[in-house]
Amino acid sequence: MVYLNLSLSNDFNLKNLNMKMTKLLMAMAIAATIGFVSCSPKDADVKTAVETQLKAKPDMTGAMVDVKDGVATLTGECKDDACKADCEKIAQGVKGVKSVINNLTIIAPPPPPPPAPASLSTLLDEATQQKVKDGLKDIKGVTVEFVEDKAVLTGTVTKADRMKIMQMLSAAKVKSDVSKLTDKK
Repeated sequence: MVYLNLSLSNDFNLKNLNMKMTKLLMAMAIAATIGFVSCSPKDADVKTAVETQLKAKPDMTGAMVDVKDGVATLTGECKDDACKADCEKIAQGVKGVKSVINNLTIIAPPPPPPPAPASLSTLLDEATQQKVKDGLKDIKGVTVEFVEDKAVLTGTVTKADRMKIMQMLSAAKVKSDVSKLTDKK
């Protein structure tokens, strides 16, 4: 009977040892899992890191980021394709980013400025007015009045004088109104 007691005692020690080993392995598995989970950066921390990197570049201040499960989604506006590609590259380089979805759009170029008016003043300058007056001094019966940017001519002229007047106005680069200029018969 002593023999039986001895074997029961060894069986008990073996079971006790197996139980202790199982508990030890479970504790190690739990510790390893917690260690791996706590090592990966949180999405909020990854988002902050990506935003900091993007805001450091003046061209990329219009870019925004959202991170979910390590996937960074870029939205907002960039000035050109190079800026868009740089934003993606920067986000990809941040620890914790598994992949990048680039939904950035390119800003349309601003419309060209309207052309400047030819002149802020719609009046003919004194030198141009004098040119017209000098060109008309030999033609009798014709008067000129300057209205805004035009020379308005009135009177009666021959066909030859009308041709001289038109050539002179063209040479002086003056807009004209000759509707009140009549031909002599």
